[in-house]
Parts: sequence; structure tokens; C-alpha cells
Amino acid sequence: MNIDTQLPVSALRARVDKVFALAAPKIIKLQRSWDPGKGSPVFTREGKYTTRGWTEWTQGFQFGCQLLMFDATGDQEFFRLGRENTLEYMAPHVSHVGVHDHGFNNISTYGNLWRLAREGKSTESADAIELYELALKVSGAVQAARWSKLSDGTGFIHSFNGPHSLFSDTIRSCRVLSLAHSLGHCLMGENDQRISLLGRTVEHALNTAKYNVYYGEGRDAYDVRGRVAHESIFNMTDGRYRCPSTQQGYSPFTTWTRGLAWILLGYAEQLEFLKTVRDDALAPFGGRATIEPVLLKTAEAAADFYIDNTASDGVPYWDSGAPGLAHMPGHLDAPSQPDNDYEPVDSSAAVIAAQGLLRLGHLLGLEKRGKKYYQAGLAVARTVFDNPYISEDPDHQGLILHSVYHRPNGWDYIPEGKRVPQGESSMWGDYHALELALYLKRQIEGGEYLTFFDQPR
Repeated sequence: MNIDTQLPVSALRARVDKVFALAAPKIIKLQRSWDPGKGSPVFTREGKYTTRGWTEWTQGFQFGCQLLMFDATGDQEFFRLGRENTLEYMAPHVSHVGVHDHGFNNISTYGNLWRLAREGKSTESADAIELYELALKVSGAVQAARWSKLSDGTGFIHSFNGPHSLFSDTIRSCRVLSLAHSLGHCLMGENDQRISLLGRTVEHALNTAKYNVYYGEGRDAYDVRGRVAHESIFNMTDGRYRCPSTQQGYSPFTTWTRGLAWILLGYAEQLEFLKTVRDDALAPFGGRATIEPVLLKTAEAAADFYIDNTASDGVPYWDSGAPGLAHMPGHLDAPSQPDNDYEPVDSSAAVIAAQGLLRLGHLLGLEKRGKKYYQAGLAVARTVFDNPYISEDPDHQGLILHSVYHRPNGWDYIPEGKRVPQGESSMWGDYHALELALYLKRQIEGGEYLTFFDQPR
């Protein structure tokens, strides 16, 4: 992709304002039209949100969008909707023992409510704040209990596929463990064993970095630095690694770009969080000098792979090795083409990755080696917050167009006369677009740096 090193964040002000202006009526219309009895809205079909009963991992994004809109605009109606919907519908997600998605659902809702109160943006009673904290503590503990132990004595949080499955997605969802730890919570095990949520976050991050991300060090014949496997498979009889796999990518030996984006954003955020953790708290898990270099190596490898394997405007195709790309010579040297005959782009990967690039750049220093990543993040945001990616049609319920859910399963809508999915939105894509826009809005206006955790004030 092309990186404009001279693009200032202030140049995106009009685009960021447009995102919130377009999102407001869409959020209200979805609230009024959606029947919660159908489950969670997942992705659109002909411009209307539909559900897909795989797991209920997107409901928190629906209500989280309402809370992000309040944060950006101060409109109390969005706060009321987000708060009431969280209290009415999200409790089952707090104690859901069958998924790895706790950070997605519960940080987006209870976490945003807690953050807004801590930042003084909302007026909440002490009891309400304690309720949010209790929900986050329980969610973090339930997430941590999905633990698979490896042969070396460490472990990972397993996906909904079962104890053998380590997903790349989960690293971004681990922020619920991090926040629960910072709130003073732990997981209680057999015989009253106190299990550190920080420890499980660190071990999961280190093992995801070890098994799901490649570094060009000769691990296998397809070891390209920054390549990401969606899933790693383990023999749970002896806890040994067996092979890479994928659920939503083209193959175990190519990179599903949304999985790449989850890695990029997840590691950048965890590095930000670890800056607030005392050295002595990290010592039992290897210490800061051991942990942070691994996480940073992973984040930078993923960021560089994204930059090198994305169309010139910063929006990737859904998988770096998708077979149809062979019929699109020069696709990385040209702007992304949502309307083509071979392979879809994935705008949801772009909005997730953009925030990861910005956070990594900020972490490394905008006048140092972080500048490349920060400017790359701005370039991606500039693209996805404009045509053909921003949805200006008031009858289309989605905000960011050309998102892809599950290409191998054929779940995505292909318009009549077209050969690949295009023109549709996803709940996670819209949420992360708003989160990206809020991050940029605060950067533009000199506001408080946006994090899921408390910062020293």
C-alpha cells in the first residue's frame, strides 16, 4: 500500500464527522426495526441486517455502536439506548462459557459504559459503576476458564471449536482479561487456587505469537514474516502443537486478512496496557524484558505484512492467497476494487487494521519508527471513510460497505449479475469503524487518548 508520510491527522476531520453523521440515523433505524428474538444482527443482505446462528458474538457491537455514538456526539439518546440494551440483553454474554468472544461482546458494552463513567462523560451512581465492574470481572474470569494446557506447562484460551483450537481472533478479545485483572479480579480454581488473569493473558499472547504468527525464520516452507494462520491445532492428549488451520481463510498457509487485523490491533492494545502494569506483577510470567519484545515483534511483523500485502489505498482482499487474485495481476499496486470478478475485498479487516497501525505507531513514537505505521493507519482511514466504502444510502442499514464474513462457507450476499460478494456491511465492521473514528476524533481535537483501560491521570 501507499503511505502518505505528509498526511496530517487533521486532514481527516471532515471524513470523521461524516462517519458519525451517517451512522446516527442508521443506528436508530436498526434499533427500531430489529427483533431481538431473532438473535444478533451479523451482516447485511441487500442492505438489511440479518442474523447467522454460529455464535452470538456481535450483539455487543450493536449496542456498543450506540455508546460510541454518545461518546462522539454527546447525544443522550444514544447513551440511553446503549445502557438500557446492555442491561436488558447482555447478561447472558457475561457468563457464556461456550465462546472465546467475551472481549468483543462485553468490552463493547459494559466496558464502554465503565469507561464513559471513569472519563466523566456520563453521570452514573457508584452502584452502577460497581455493576459494570462486576460484569467485567466475571466475564474476564469466564474467558480465562476456557484454558487448554500445553506440554510446556503454559496454555491458551481455546476457541468455540474446542480445546484443541487456538484462534488469532481471541487476542483482541483478551482485553476483557486485562481489564478484569486491573480491577483486582482473579479466577478461582479447584481447591481455591487463585489463577491470575494477567498470567493467562500473557501466556495466551505469547503462545498465539509463537504458533499463529510467522517471522520468516524457516518454520515451514511458507514461512513469510508477518503471515498469520487463523487457527492452530493441538493434540490435547499430550498438549503438543500439530498444524496450522483456518476456519474463515482460504488455507492454513495463506493469510486471512481479518485474522491478520485482529493480531495487529490485539497486540498493539496489549502493549499499551502492559505499560500500566507494574514490573513486579509481570515477573512471575517471564518479566517485562521477556514479554514485551515478543509482543512488539509480533505486532510489527503483522503491520509490515499488512502494508506489503494490501492494495495501494489500504484496503485488503479477504485473503492474501485467495486463488482468484492470480487473475488480477498488479492488484497490490492499484487501488482496491470491490467490484471485480474474482475475489472480494474486506473493509472490516481494513478498519480493524487501521486502528492497530495507529496504536502501534503511537506506541513506537510518531517521530521515530512508529511514523510509518501511524501514517499507514491514516491512509487506510482516509480510504474507508470515503466512497466507495462509506454507505451514504439512508435505506442501507450498514455503515461501511464491502465487508466479508465467511467466504469459504458462502455466507456473503452476491448481488445479481456479480460474481463475488460486495456492497454489504457487518456489525463488527461498523463497530470498529466507529471506534476508529472516535480514536481519530480525539486525536484531532486533542482529547483523552482512547483506551479500554484506565490511564494514569
